[in-house]
Amino acid sequence: MTETLGTSTLASKVVDKQRPLAAILAAVGIPMFMATLDNLVVTFALPVIRTEMHATLTDLQWFVNAYTLSFASMLLTASALGDRLGRRRVFVAGIALFTAASAACALATEPWMLIAARAVQGFGGAAVMPLSLTLLSAAVPEKMRSAAIGIWGGITGLGVALGPVIGGAVVSGLSWQWIFWINVPIGIAAVPFVARTLNESFGGTKKLDPVGLVLSAGGVLAVVWGVIHGSGDGWTSTKVLAGLIGGAVLLAGFVVWENRSADPMLPLRLFRSRSFAAVNVVLFTFSVGAFGSIFLLAQYFQVVQGYSPLQSGIRTLPWTMAPMVVAPLAGLIVDRVGVRPLIALGQVFLSGALLWMALITSVDASYGTFVLPFVLGGVGMGLTFAPTATAVMASAAPADQGMASGTNNTIREVGVAMGVAILASVFASYGSYLSPETYVDGLIPAVKVGAGIVAIGALVALLLPSRRQVAESSTGAPALAH
Repeated sequence: MTETLGTSTLASKVVDKQRPLAAILAAVGIPMFMATLDNLVVTFALPVIRTEMHATLTDLQWFVNAYTLSFASMLLTASALGDRLGRRRVFVAGIALFTAASAACALATEPWMLIAARAVQGFGGAAVMPLSLTLLSAAVPEKMRSAAIGIWGGITGLGVALGPVIGGAVVSGLSWQWIFWINVPIGIAAVPFVARTLNESFGGTKKLDPVGLVLSAGGVLAVVWGVIHGSGDGWTSTKVLAGLIGGAVLLAGFVVWENRSADPMLPLRLFRSRSFAAVNVVLFTFSVGAFGSIFLLAQYFQVVQGYSPLQSGIRTLPWTMAPMVVAPLAGLIVDRVGVRPLIALGQVFLSGALLWMALITSVDASYGTFVLPFVLGGVGMGLTFAPTATAVMASAAPADQGMASGTNNTIREVGVAMGVAILASVFASYGSYLSPETYVDGLIPAVKVGAGIVAIGALVALLLPSRRQVAESSTGAPALAH
């Protein structure tokens, strides 16, 4: 394309300055690694934070969900800002905001302070995750894209793998505040490196959609608030029903508004693609089931069996290390076998692993019984990361890839928030933190629900395109359009 910045049909204008692939991967991967690492670091530090801050189960959920909800609410807006103002510029701004908010998290002394700082941290992360994939796709030749996305998925897997260990080591050796301080030097170093390494790129010039932002963010926040408070306040209580019904009305209004808006935040036409619609449903069920379960399982070895955060993190390595190995391999073979078998198999593995964990969990269960289901679950996650990213990028035109990535990440993060809320609600209905026995009583049914939700995603994955359709799409045929 040869359009200038003054035209409204500009699509993915890139200054042609080639950089080594390793430098590009480092520039997009280090900030994404920092954001990914932070999520699981926090999850594995929750028992310590709960004790030192005298936090409730609701506080623990908001320590996670304040980040994921603010992250999800701003993803599409961040993608639109990147298309309009420059993807690298917004990416760098997101890194800077994430870094500053990390320092604020470390300085928090009350639960509400940490919740507020985590929300700001989520706004910064919203500019990092989707734009890292968009910038990577624009910076590498098409023939190398699947392999590069596979490595990108492996970096995500590395964050997942090291999060529990780093979090456990930091909390055990220093204090929980250092899980946030560690982001500060990384962020400070990343800003000039990214600015120097990545080329600027733009998408179609779009107007911002503040009405869509308010409707979507308000709707998701109200629904999640209702789910979080349902078990404690009663599902038929006035404020819980108000949250659930009000959120549903706001989300319905969002769909109507986006369908009529000339410049929608979420282009509903993207969902006319069977591949795009199916992969987003899979990502949603995956996030609800997997990360809702991780929220509770991450605390099991500390709350029930009395291990330190570091000892607990080391014990989860068979699960968390597997995506780091499997995701790059999946990226390398996805063009040969197609996205459908890899993603479907990944959901089957993960669902089976969660059910297996639920069936063997007890107060005195030996660690050895968890190793095989941990490995199986990690392989399932690794088979999900890169192929889903490939499916999203392949199902959108170049000018729409920024919004497609933003939409995909929004749905995934909403799934994380809903997963934590739903499974913690199931946990609270059957158990509590009062003793190891009551924790297990709540954990088992919650993880079983998570396994069932992931299993639904495995069925939806069968609607994804075959290898032939992906091959036709890569040559320009609109195979993934329907």
